[in-house]
Amino acid sequence: MTASIRLDTADPLAEIVLNKPAKRNALSVDMWAAIPDLVAQAVADPATKVLLIHGGDAGAFAAGADISEFEETYATKQNAKAAGDAIAAALNALETCPKPTIAAIDGACVGGGVSLAMACDLRVASARSKFGVTPGKLGLVYPAGDTRRLLQAIGPGATKDILFTGRIFPATEAKDMKLIDRLVDDQTALEAARTFAGEIAAISQWSTRAIKQMIKGLQSGWTDTSEEAIDLFVEGFSNEDFQDGYRAFLEKRAPNFTFR
Repeated sequence: MTASIRLDTADPLAEIVLNKPAKRNALSVDMWAAIPDLVAQAVADPATKVLLIHGGDAGAFAAGADISEFEETYATKQNAKAAGDAIAAALNALETCPKPTIAAIDGACVGGGVSLAMACDLRVASARSKFGVTPGKLGLVYPAGDTRRLLQAIGPGATKDILFTGRIFPATEAKDMKLIDRLVDDQTALEAARTFAGEIAAISQWSTRAIKQMIKGLQSGWTDTSEEAIDLFVEGFSNEDFQDGYRAFLEKRAPNFTFR
C-alpha cells in the first residue's frame, strides 16, 4: 500500500484521503491501484454508512495525473493499457460501491481528479476550487467510462465544451453545469461534506443502497415496468428497517434502523 493514499474511519464515515501534498495530489498509478481495496474495506465495515474522498491537507483535491510517470507508464501500448486498466478499476470500484459516496473538493480538481469526483454519487466543492479536463491538451482522448459519467451528469453540450477546449473553469460554473452538487465557502468543503454525509447516515441504509440500485438501473435501461425495478420496490416492504420505520412513524418516535 502506498503512503500517498489512505483510509481513515470515524463511524459512521470512512474517508479515502489523497496524501501527496508536494504534487497537489497528482494521481500516480500506485494511488489508483490502491483505491479498489480501500473501497472494499469501507464496504466490508458494517459501521461505515457513507464513504468520502478528499484531498487532505494538500490544498487541492487532485491536480491531474502525475506527469513524472508518463515516460515509463505510457512507453508502450501494453504499459498504457495496464495503467488504464488500473485507473478504470479504481473508478469502477467507486462507481459501484453500494454505500453512498461523496467527493469533497477544495482547490484544483483537474483531469483524473474530475474522473475521481465523477465516480462518486455526490460532489461538494469550495468556492475557490478550479476544474478542468485536459486530455485534448496532451493529444489524448478521455476514456469511455469517464466520458459516460460526464455525459450522464452534465449532458453532451457541456461535455463537449470542457473536453474540446480543455479549459480551466471556476466552481461557480461547475455548479451551474451540474458538475458539482453543492457549492460552499472556501476551505469548508470537507466540513460540509461530513455534515451532508451525516444526514445520509441518519436515514435507513437499506433505503440508501436500494435508491442507488434503482437510479443505476434506470440509467442503464430499466423502465417503470422492469421486473428488477418492481422487485426492488416490493422488497422494501419486508426489509428490517421498514418494519420499525412505519411503527416509529405511528408511535411518533425516532426509528431504530438496524440494517448494515
